[in-house]
Amino acid sequence: MTLSEVALWTALRGKRLEGLRFRRQHPLGPYVVDFYCAAHRLAVELDGAVHSSEAGADRDAERDLWIGRQGVRVVRIPGELVLGDMEAALRMISEAVGR
Repeated sequence: MTLSEVALWTALRGKRLEGLRFRRQHPLGPYVVDFYCAAHRLAVELDGAVHSSEAGADRDAERDLWIGRQGVRVVRIPGELVLGDMEAALRMISEAVGR
């Protein structure tokens, strides 16, 4: 896990965010998502530098499309946001589940 993944996992594990249960490195079909909340069918992906390239963005779009077709929403959060403003990152997740 990257530093941003470790930091976010520390904030999410043990139902620390509004009682939501998250799994880390959760398989969805041919993919593995960084974090997954089954109760809300929400995948949380942390994006680092590799995601900002054109090829990375194309792979992410294809992946998000496949995951979305399975009825799972994807929220993408820049890893630097997690490290620089954890509260903003957690707000993004809360908003994605409608809280």
